[in-house]
Amino acid sequence: MNPTQYLLEAVSVLAANRIRSILTVLGLIIGVTAVIAIQVLGAGMAGAVGGILGAISERTFVVFPSQQANFGRATIRLADLQRAKDEIPNIVGAMPAAGQRVVASYAHAQRRITFGPAADERFATSTPLRYGRKLSEDDIAQERSVCVLSDQAYAKFGMVGDPTGSSIRVGDRRFTIVGVLGSDKAGILPLNFNLGVTIPYTTFERFFVRGDSVPFARFLMDDPSKTEQTEADTVNWLRNLKGAHIDYQTFDRKAFSKGVDGVFTVITFVVALIGAVSLLVAGIGILNIMLVSVAERTREIGLRKAIGATRFQVLLQFFIEALALSGFGCLVGLVLGVTIGALVNDLVIVKFSGVVAPIPWLRSILIATIFTTVVTVAFGTYPAWRAATLDPIEALRYE
Repeated sequence: MNPTQYLLEAVSVLAANRIRSILTVLGLIIGVTAVIAIQVLGAGMAGAVGGILGAISERTFVVFPSQQANFGRATIRLADLQRAKDEIPNIVGAMPAAGQRVVASYAHAQRRITFGPAADERFATSTPLRYGRKLSEDDIAQERSVCVLSDQAYAKFGMVGDPTGSSIRVGDRRFTIVGVLGSDKAGILPLNFNLGVTIPYTTFERFFVRGDSVPFARFLMDDPSKTEQTEADTVNWLRNLKGAHIDYQTFDRKAFSKGVDGVFTVITFVVALIGAVSLLVAGIGILNIMLVSVAERTREIGLRKAIGATRFQVLLQFFIEALALSGFGCLVGLVLGVTIGALVNDLVIVKFSGVVAPIPWLRSILIATIFTTVVTVAFGTYPAWRAATLDPIEALRYE
């Protein structure tokens, strides 16, 4: 027989036992789906993280009291922030980084938003503008009552068109809107890298800071290549001011990236383990069903060999049946994996981060196909060999 005849006969045998065949390849389907989905989601999440990190200025970092510190005594005085750029190497600016949840009013709408301080564009994220401008050095120096809205705040207030020039009320103070940010990728980050409504930090210090200190401070570096040393110098400087027994932590772009990489590593390992176990179970299922098939068709094998079929022809017939069985499972797994991966990537990751990352479809499909082939060869060869080595006389006597 030619290869096409072998394949058609294999499909015919599997179709005659379709329920048994489908149950056999369920593990393979789950394994292939997991392999494809984790590849797609991994690429999408990596692209999203890259986009988010790109929105954070690499020149800034946040300092805050450690968990072991006495929080009240570890707060950072505003007067000390003014001295930072003169006393800490590589620091060219410092400002409070703590925001507040407040009720703000715009026109006839009242909404609860995150409200906090910001400096000029050197501190800002790379989030593009939708309308107007960002805060300027003059806004900071003159303690102006102006603000910039995030795209979430813009939507929350139900604004339409360019709102610059109109005002928003927080408490008993009014702030003129000078700008609206576009897609806010950094808004999902901790420690207020981006806020719903930002005002000049000098204005924030004057009207909204209770007392003379804040728990979080953001520092601006001149040379971001010296981040590690600058963070250490800043922590030591604060400890000298507050006492050696008080410690601080820092948070920067690198720290966020390291944390996310750790989470991705764990998720990838767990899903890969699930996929590997599923493929192993699928391989055992294929081995079992093919051995059952050999036992059921022993007389058929004996008859074929009696009329001239060679060992190789019998081996090839059963091996192709194993390939057809695993090929069906692989195909279904590929379809499910691509569908699930694409849907989650488009509906969750892209929508959440605003970043459309290139997905390595070809690599994902190749990896899944190679895994399936290895499983088939590993678990389908023995039943085929057993069928090929049956003695035709004993096989014909089999009941």
